[in-house]
Amino acid sequence: MTAPARDGDSASFWDGLRGRRILLQRCAACGRTRFPPMPGCPYCGGADHEEIEVDGVGRLYSWVRVHRALTPETNGDLPYNVGVVELEAGPRVLARFDGQTVIGALATPTFADHGDWTELRYRVGP
Repeated sequence: MTAPARDGDSASFWDGLRGRRILLQRCAACGRTRFPPMPGCPYCGGADHEEIEVDGVGRLYSWVRVHRALTPETNGDLPYNVGVVELEAGPRVLARFDGQTVIGALATPTFADHGDWTELRYRVGP
């Protein structure tokens, strides 16, 4: 699988996943936690933030089943589920789901290693 593009805003997020840690940004001005990583706060426009580690637990907000591969590398994985998880820490994240999907169910993070990068995934249940 091809590694996602890293930039100055997202590098620490990807480094954290490599160590099985989920690092998000918290705005220094308004205190809201955000995802994806970005240079400024989408809520108040503040430019400063701190990185916080969260456990990644949340509730499945929405999901879709993918039946057509977007790249040749994912052809063998079809079909697979992608879901939106509303984290207890605040923001929503988009990730692949392993196993069943049930709206509103507890979602816990898992990690999938792909050579030189690690993917955040989820599963339903504790």
